Amino acid sequence: MTVRGQFYCDYSSRVAPPDPQTVEHIKNVNVRYHDAAASSYDAKWGIDYGPTGQAQVRAKLGKALGRWAGRPFGDALEIGAGTGYFSLNLLQLGLIERATATDISSGMLAELGASAGRLGLEVSAVETDAERLPFESDSFDLVFGHAVLHHIPALELALAEMHRVLRRGGTLAFCGEPSRYGDLFAAAPKRYAHAVAPVWRRAVGVPAKPDGGASATRTSTLERQVDVHAFAPGRLHELLANMYGWILRAWESTADPDRVPWAWQSFAFRSYLALQRVDATLLEPNLPPSLFYNLVLSARRG
Repeated sequence: MTVRGQFYCDYSSRVAPPDPQTVEHIKNVNVRYHDAAASSYDAKWGIDYGPTGQAQVRAKLGKALGRWAGRPFGDALEIGAGTGYFSLNLLQLGLIERATATDISSGMLAELGASAGRLGLEVSAVETDAERLPFESDSFDLVFGHAVLHHIPALELALAEMHRVLRRGGTLAFCGEPSRYGDLFAAAPKRYAHAVAPVWRRAVGVPAKPDGGASATRTSTLERQVDVHAFAPGRLHELLANMYGWILRAWESTADPDRVPWAWQSFAFRSYLALQRVDATLLEPNLPPSLFYNLVLSARRG
């Protein structure tokens, strides 16, 4: 779904309307999950900071905006930046000039800082939640994020804060949010892939995690708690690639990460990219948007 000209999202919540205790619990779980996942996050999700990652980010943001922006945004704020997939690639693409990256997880921001250093990029990293942004009003030309809105318990408050810090004429853009129906489709591979993970491990010759998969189970339990919203569909993308990706990640979460063969990692990444191309060229033009998983949203402050 692409929304332009208003700050409004049609979404459903998996939790009751947030009271202060519920909000703080969800934030606490988000911190614990993302801190624990930070060191392996880029490998798990196939995050790339080279030409492949830049092309993915360019396509996603171009879809949200309706076109690729003709000139760079001066001051840009990313909400829930994680390890820096969007911010770092957009800096390299030249779409943003000055990047401020926020996240509730210090572990994620540490990984972002390390990647920025390797790439020679300058990013201001701020540990904060989205409902209380520590910035002056009218500070940013672009407020953006990727796969973050569905983690925020008090979404209306967060959107109001984004509106406050966005300059007049500024742009809001978010990508990668789960649709209501796509979220239901994604549940199947998440649930059943673990059952056949032992078969996959034998096929590729990789042992189980030393703790017998207990850490994967704990992470999976936390992951189910951090996804608190799903959104009404409109303009969406990734059906095959998303389902396939969930299966791969579920399998790999049960294996010793240091023993997964490079040949498998290369195959998994390349086949995922191939299915993304099938989604974009064949399925998206011909299937109802409600079947797809990822939502894109954009708006402009008047």
